[in-house]
Amino acid sequence: MSYLVYVAGFGAAAVIFLWLRDARIFFRTGLPGYRKAAYRGVAYGALASLGLQIAWYLPDYEILGLGLILGALYLQSSQKKEKIWKNEGTLDRFLGSVPINRTNKK
Repeated sequence: MSYLVYVAGFGAAAVIFLWLRDARIFFRTGLPGYRKAAYRGVAYGALASLGLQIAWYLPDYEILGLGLILGALYLQSSQKKEKIWKNEGTLDRFLGSVPINRTNKK
């Protein structure tokens, strides 16, 4: 097992983290762009998990697994989402902390 398996694990964890962050922002704001990103994040997380499994169990195909993970990261970052932050710090953006302001509530 080479170091690329650890890189694949970190990449898959990053995809899952970004999916959960988008879901948290959607649940707090109700914005449709984050709703779509959270739903699609499930598929991207599955793709990254598949890439991690390939890199872990098939040592000859580690590059294929890393390619799947990088593809999931690319697809996840290409989502169009609303701008929600104004003057928040880096930690707030990293954790997805936004004020609760549901746009879909009456």
